[in-house]
Amino acid sequence: MSNIRHIVFDIGRVLIHYDPEIPYSRLIPDAERRRWFFENVCSHDWNLEQDRGRTWEEAEALLIEVHPGEEENIRAFRRYWHEMVSHAYDDTVVVMERLIDDGHDVTMLTNFAADTFAEARQRFPFLNRPRGVTVSGEVRLIKPDREIYDHHAASFGLDPQATLFIDDSPKNVEGARAAGWQAVQFVDAGQLERDLERYGVLVSA
Repeated sequence: MSNIRHIVFDIGRVLIHYDPEIPYSRLIPDAERRRWFFENVCSHDWNLEQDRGRTWEEAEALLIEVHPGEEENIRAFRRYWHEMVSHAYDDTVVVMERLIDDGHDVTMLTNFAADTFAEARQRFPFLNRPRGVTVSGEVRLIKPDREIYDHHAASFGLDPQATLFIDDSPKNVEGARAAGWQAVQFVDAGQLERDLERYGVLVSA
C-alpha cells in the first residue's frame, strides 16, 4: 500500500507548454535583442509579479515608464500570451486523468496570473478534471514560499506527509519538501510514471 493519498500537479511545463519565445521570435527576430528584452524588460521576475496578483495594467505601466520605446513589445506579452501556451503535454495529461479515473485524489497548485489561468482553463478542458486548484494570482501567494503550500494543504484537507507534488522547477520542489510534502521534479511523462511507482502509486494502462 502506498503512503501517498494526495497527488498535486503543477501546470506550466508539466501539463501545458509555456514558452514566451514563440511569439517574440516573430516580434523581435534578432536573437541578441530578444535575449536583452527578456533579461531587462519583460523578465522572469517581472512576470512573476503577475503570478502573485499584480494586474497587467500596472505591470505594463511600470515597464513603459522605464522603457517607453518598448511599449509595443511590452504590451505584446499579454496580447500574445495565448501563443506562449501552444499545446498540452498529452502524455502527462493521460497520466493525470488515469490517476483521477483510478480514484486518486488529484489537485493542482500553480503559479499563474488569475486571468490567464481562466483563459487556459477554457482552452484545455482537462484542467477542470482535478478536485480543485490553487492559483497563485488568486490567493496572492507564490511558490516556492512556504505559505502557498500550507494554504493549499489547508484548503483541500491534505496531509502533507501523504502528499506527492509534481513540478518542473527544482526551487518549487524544494519548497514543497520544506513544507513537509513529498515531491518530485517533472522531466517527462515516462519519468513521472517511474516516480509514481517508486512512491507506490501505480498508473493503470
